[in-house]
Amino acid sequence: MDFNYNPKQIEPKWQQRWEESGAFKVTEDPSRPKYYCLEMYPYPSATLHMGHLRNYSIGDSIARFKRMQGYNVLYPMGYDAFGLPAENAAIKQKIDPETWTRSNIESIKAQQQEMGLSYDWSRQIQSLDADYYKWNQWIFLKLYERGLTLRESAIINWCPDCNTVLANEQVISGRCWRCSSVVEQKELKQWFFRITDYADELLSDLDGLDWPESVKLMQRNWIGRSEGTIINFNIEDTGEIIPIFTTRPDTVFGVTFMVFAPEHPLIKEWVKGTNYQAPFEDFLAEVQQEDKFQRIAADRDKKGLFIGKYAVNPLTGEKISVFVGNFVIYEYGGGAVMAVPGHDQRDFEFAKVYDIPIKVVIQPEDRELYAYEMTEAYIDDGVLVNSREFDGMNNRDAITKISDKLESMDLGRRTVNYKLRDWLISRQRYWGTPIPIIYCDNCGTVPVPIKDLPVNLPKDVEFTGSGNPLATSQTFIDTTCPTCGRVARRETDTMDTFVDSSWYFFKYCSPHSEDVPFDREAASYWLPVDQYIGGIEHAILHLLYARFFTKALKDIGLTDVKEPFARLLTQGMVNKEAPYCEQCSRFLSPENFEGDSCSACGSKYIMKSAKMSKSLGNVVDPQVLMEKYGADASRFFILFGSNPERELEWSDTGIDSVHKFLEKTFRLLVEPPGPVKDTTDASDDHINFIINSTIKGATGAFEDLKLKDAINYIMKLVDELSDYARSPVNMELYDQGRRAITMLLSPITPHLCEEVWEFTGHDGFIGQTRWPEYDTDVVSKSNEFKWNMLQDLIDDIKEIIKVARITSPRVIRLVTAAGWKFELAGIFRQEFAKTKDRGQIMKALMSTDLKRYGKQVNQILGKYMDDPALAPSIDMGQEEEHNFLRSAIKIFESHFGCRVELYLEEDSKEKKAANAMPGRSAIMID
Repeated sequence: MDFNYNPKQIEPKWQQRWEESGAFKVTEDPSRPKYYCLEMYPYPSATLHMGHLRNYSIGDSIARFKRMQGYNVLYPMGYDAFGLPAENAAIKQKIDPETWTRSNIESIKAQQQEMGLSYDWSRQIQSLDADYYKWNQWIFLKLYERGLTLRESAIINWCPDCNTVLANEQVISGRCWRCSSVVEQKELKQWFFRITDYADELLSDLDGLDWPESVKLMQRNWIGRSEGTIINFNIEDTGEIIPIFTTRPDTVFGVTFMVFAPEHPLIKEWVKGTNYQAPFEDFLAEVQQEDKFQRIAADRDKKGLFIGKYAVNPLTGEKISVFVGNFVIYEYGGGAVMAVPGHDQRDFEFAKVYDIPIKVVIQPEDRELYAYEMTEAYIDDGVLVNSREFDGMNNRDAITKISDKLESMDLGRRTVNYKLRDWLISRQRYWGTPIPIIYCDNCGTVPVPIKDLPVNLPKDVEFTGSGNPLATSQTFIDTTCPTCGRVARRETDTMDTFVDSSWYFFKYCSPHSEDVPFDREAASYWLPVDQYIGGIEHAILHLLYARFFTKALKDIGLTDVKEPFARLLTQGMVNKEAPYCEQCSRFLSPENFEGDSCSACGSKYIMKSAKMSKSLGNVVDPQVLMEKYGADASRFFILFGSNPERELEWSDTGIDSVHKFLEKTFRLLVEPPGPVKDTTDASDDHINFIINSTIKGATGAFEDLKLKDAINYIMKLVDELSDYARSPVNMELYDQGRRAITMLLSPITPHLCEEVWEFTGHDGFIGQTRWPEYDTDVVSKSNEFKWNMLQDLIDDIKEIIKVARITSPRVIRLVTAAGWKFELAGIFRQEFAKTKDRGQIMKALMSTDLKRYGKQVNQILGKYMDDPALAPSIDMGQEEEHNFLRSAIKIFESHFGCRVELYLEEDSKEKKAANAMPGRSAIMID
């Protein structure tokens, strides 16, 4: 019989069986606990990349684990099919965006199926289907009815030559990606969702979510609720009033400059025709290359430019310089900040770079600050100085008093401010959901009647690269007003693709519902999503918009769900070494180096870890990996590299090792063992403990999403069971171990385990069996201590043999500690639980018969106080430990191939016997 592992035969076989049997289809079942596992809505690029392989392997392993635990698991897949890449392909390749996208969906779906992912494919959705985006439009209209949509002016990137709006990613070095023209900022009437109406709810409900604290912090910071004061600053010469929000009006007398976002519409007007225009345009181009989230990071370099304008401090009348800075974002907050370098570290750093005056207006109570001596901003509380009538006042009191004065002079007002801005959903592009609005000269802005949905995307459009393609379709634009029947025109903006991904998790609950976006009862059963999985890059906007939609849909009456995602996992990036030039401080793409040197400076480059990227040439194609090694080996490797939340460092040699391990495991699980025995001894007890402790450890690791740790537990059991099989085995225990390995490994390598399951005579799919349970008696604290003690002894002996360079030991002598040492350990454990005072513990020890071992007691107590873990964690006497080790002598002899002798410290004449401690025998090797 062939016991060789052949994934090319095994994997297609089981994928076909799963599909034919509908193994992963689910329906609502109130009698069973539900579990909704979901990866973030993927864009259908033509092929999978390594990040996809990792993301889907994580999700599928969790879904399979939960099914085996008895949960009714919803694990669906669909495609976020609208977006800019398809429209760009239409322009470049003269291909219909729908044709291009559907081809990509077929390609990526085939690869997902080849991975063996256990999706319920009957629930597949894609946002390009009219029966999906119809409900985008329906939701838009329902929000419109509730006053949650508005149309107002907003700043956009505009290419004057292409006559079109550009997304941020289409602006490269301040120029249009298509024609290289300088990109302009202009105002355009656009549609928004009033997400700010939900700011408080979005903020407060974060507390109940099982999300990484870093993600919740990012959301809190983006929402940015703060109580403070708006202070009105006048711009000299123009008289324009700039309202600045601050939580620190107590520092207003220390304002020495003001910083605007480079995108702020006023800046362009202020510098036009001045000497500052050209440097500003260069600065704006540079800033536009930076990610907006990274711009506001605390550790980001602060860059700025003086623009020749001055503002006037409303309380001092002093002129202050006006700068633009990369750390201020127009859409985030008010687009301008007052800068107090004496008492804000960011402002301090900026002021030092640009030689801006620093003014101290708060003094600590224990010393006196001088601006010229300061090396950092003073940000703590204190007493006001240089603040006129407020001098000598505690700064916390001054916040109230200065706010009072500003209000009394009509120069400001108290307010609650949010950094969060309403969600701009308008896109001047074709490939998206048409906004269901009609413009009538007689009736004004008119919503499309719900009965007329969907407003379909037309096919008679021209993709010229100039303007909005929708505007080229007269059959789309020309319509009649549903109110008065006169000639009217349709809105040509389409919706932000974030709309598609803001409610798709509802649609999966009832993907074929026709009269409503989703069935309320089905959504109530499945939602919230129990485990949501995706990249940290979506930690703010996607999650925020999905939460807003959920709350708005609740208010509309469609659902009772308040939060969409109960638990969130943000998996780390997949990295691989790429050439890096230290001289140029940049990674080198293939065209930027020759041989081992940087093309720009000639310096030898080094290899440094970087996110896998086509531009750097450090990508690994998952398809190549799967074709060579199989899906199971690829899944195992990507999950074994690191735990999901950590970054994964790629290793070209690691996948070979994984494949060999799976070959070894497959043979272990299907080949009959050697000799079989009827009796049991310590080696059987040992393997029984390892089997049960592996089930316990791996189960906990799966629950905690520590998939690398789960694999480590399983690999150890494979090795231990292989070692066990070198001697005659107890067949019942051996089969128990093989069954445990097969079941524990099945969420990771499902094809291999299904094959083993069938080969060993089991009916049905292994994925539909119950997860193994461990025997609590076998993994009791006492047993854990004993078997861990045994393993520690084995490891210590190996280390001694290695260090002493002993090639063939003849005899190993082990010495169990003297009885009084066990008594000492027991008393220490009791006393240490009461007090950590060494003197008190020593006093308790010396009040017993241990007093006669005074010097030795003192030495041992010192070791225990330095490291309390050295003291045994359970109450086990000398006789019990000695008998346990005696029963395990055959295990030692099997490991080391020599005679093993066991003594009591009281019976040994060896000097080294005195080193014996409870739980840690003395070791002597000849």
